[in-house]
Amino acid sequence: MRKITSAFLASLLVVFALGSTAQAQPTEIQFWYALTGPLAEHTLAQVEDFNASQDQFRVVADFTGSYDETMVAAIAAFRAGTAPHIVQMFEVGTATMMYSGAIKPVFELFEETGVPFERDVFLPAVAGYYSLPDGSMMSMPFNSSTAVMWVNDDALTAAGIDPETVSLETWEEVFEVAQQVVDEGGADCGFSMAWPTWTQFEQFSAVHDVPLASLSNGMEGLGAEMMVNSELHVRHIQNLVDARASGAFTYGGRGNAGDGLFVSGECAIVQGSSALFARVDREAEFDWTMHMLPYYEGTPNAPLNSIIGGASLWVMDEPGRTDEEWQGIAEFFAFLATIDQAEKWHVDSGYLPIRFGIYERLMEEGFYDERPHLRIPYEQLTRGEATANSSGIRLGNLPQIRAIIEEEIELAFEGQQTAQQALDNAVERSNVVLRAFERAQR
Repeated sequence: MRKITSAFLASLLVVFALGSTAQAQPTEIQFWYALTGPLAEHTLAQVEDFNASQDQFRVVADFTGSYDETMVAAIAAFRAGTAPHIVQMFEVGTATMMYSGAIKPVFELFEETGVPFERDVFLPAVAGYYSLPDGSMMSMPFNSSTAVMWVNDDALTAAGIDPETVSLETWEEVFEVAQQVVDEGGADCGFSMAWPTWTQFEQFSAVHDVPLASLSNGMEGLGAEMMVNSELHVRHIQNLVDARASGAFTYGGRGNAGDGLFVSGECAIVQGSSALFARVDREAEFDWTMHMLPYYEGTPNAPLNSIIGGASLWVMDEPGRTDEEWQGIAEFFAFLATIDQAEKWHVDSGYLPIRFGIYERLMEEGFYDERPHLRIPYEQLTRGEATANSSGIRLGNLPQIRAIIEEEIELAFEGQQTAQQALDNAVERSNVVLRAFERAQR
């Protein structure tokens, strides 16, 4: 009996040991992200920090291509029943994700898990972009940027312009400086831009307090119509057409193609994302500064705040998720929202400080004295009081609308149609896309 008992006890010990080992395994959380280069490195560092901070959960981060590719892959995976727990989605995909039926709203996640979370710690321009009109947050703010103006100080100096005293506050001044840079041989290109629709329409509209679309740029719900053929929009595109003819403006192409024109030194002035900082800091071989976006002198209410770009984190709703998985997602989001972690993300990546307290703390520490360029996006984003025209954009299939606008202005740049014709066509075609999106939601 003693031998049987001993063997039995030994087997129990093995079972208990195996059970203990199984219980010790952390719950895995799949996270799909779309950033590349140094920004991807900083994203992975955030994940590693969370994984090292506790042993209950393990976030596994996978690069899944560009934002467009990641959105398509995430929706396809949801339909196939293999969706990740978290997906990083650019801000123009907000409406598509909200109406997709594939997500669990962030406010529900925190209510159900009981993980402490305060929406009000985020800047209004950030929280509002990813929330319903009643303030219910739908996705988790993460890498928020805004559009700024990058200036090659060496190119200006070579053209006889003092970069320390020159004013680039208005569009009139930007065009004048860009022309002088080219005429005096400071650079081959005076002015260009990346993300043409984002910088020259979405941000442009916010700064000038003119609507991009009706219904507060779609923030009030479905039914919005495009309004980018206003007198001011047409005037601006015509000015770009004229500047291209004079050599002051170079069209760099769609997406972030224009970024390379600045980093290489080819263009003296480029409007693009503040998130370009990591690349400029690493690659630019010239002195540079960052400026706020310009405005047309005499425009009522201008300049107002810019709006955010970048991306947020969406929770994919999938049948069969365990309580531990939901808990792990919520804990990861709460970790990212802590002031220390959000500050580290801002300092390392150059993305905006998205919550209150970071800017003030770093200002007191003298951080911005050495890196003043990181102040510019924050101060521009919080400039003035946001209006219905500068609070954000929520239009279905916005990536498709961006492509339409770019197709039309490219024809204007080539002299194949007027600026008015280009923007009239853009409005007509974009409204067809909006109506199709609305029908799909019924």
